[in-house]
Amino acid sequence: MRQALKKQLMDVAGARPSTDSSTALPARSAHEDVFTTPAATTRPGRLQRRPDFFIIGAPKSGTTAMTHYLSSHPEIFMARKEMHLFGADLEFGARLPRCDQETYLTEFEQANGARSAGEASVWYLYSKQAAAEIKAFNPQARILIMLREPAEMIYSLYYQFLFDANEHLPTFREALAAEEQRRAGRGARRTAYFLKGLVYRETARYAEQVRRYFELFGREQVKVIIYDDFAANPVLAWRETLEFLGVTPRGLDQQFRIVNPNKYVRSRLLQRVMADPWLRSSCVGMRPWLPRKVFGALRRTEAALWHCNARVAKRPPLEPDLRARLKADFAFDNDQLGRLLGRDLTHWSK
Repeated sequence: MRQALKKQLMDVAGARPSTDSSTALPARSAHEDVFTTPAATTRPGRLQRRPDFFIIGAPKSGTTAMTHYLSSHPEIFMARKEMHLFGADLEFGARLPRCDQETYLTEFEQANGARSAGEASVWYLYSKQAAAEIKAFNPQARILIMLREPAEMIYSLYYQFLFDANEHLPTFREALAAEEQRRAGRGARRTAYFLKGLVYRETARYAEQVRRYFELFGREQVKVIIYDDFAANPVLAWRETLEFLGVTPRGLDQQFRIVNPNKYVRSRLLQRVMADPWLRSSCVGMRPWLPRKVFGALRRTEAALWHCNARVAKRPPLEPDLRARLKADFAFDNDQLGRLLGRDLTHWSK
């Protein structure tokens, strides 16, 4: 029994490929093995829990609020946000370290018999590979997509990146002008942790992104929530989401509110220290030698420091000429998305 358990755990960790010649596959990386191996066991006879639904994006479209409210439901377990196990094509720096397989699977040990367990990582939608990886990991998974009008989404994203030091250009206009330079891998400071995200308009080409999940999972396993609908009638969106997830419908124990508001930094010096890639890489590199509770405490301390350095305030309105230009840029993609979803989204382009 001990030897069988050891072999299964090694397979999950990507320690060795299958030796069964009838089903031999090309060797895979450690990042890929978790997508196609059976669920790991924490002790003989007990399968480790895996997520059965995923909130995959888009960023700045209500995913933090939805994660927060779903976590209040007694039948739902929500893992910590932005683990990003999937999406091998996503290249993150030390500011957003990719969760490793063991940590990811261990996260769901806390589900404690919950009827449904999920996680939210907003760049799965943008990734060209995450959909296939999630499908291999759990073919029955339910996918929750939240979409915001593209011009507003990327404008909000710019301010998020400005806050967490992924972006350094002082105006949104300059950031848009630098997209081609960034597409070529240039024009970012050392604190940038996700260069692809700085090609802002590419992050909001929703039609192709949503189509990937429809084609792989089927429409019955994918729910799309438009941010406009969520903001206008959050209670209805909440109830429909619970029905989609197959849990008991219930009201909310709290008022709907903005969970992830626009933020500015209080201290640029503290921001530079917290976002320094050398310091962050050193801390992340210590993870294998630190007890899980100790590393978790360090992560919570970091989150507290970012919170203390945040000043919540409204961002200025998007300049009218930029808004008009962006709406024109996104018009074709918005039309394609509307056709894909079977609803009129022309107001996004007006």
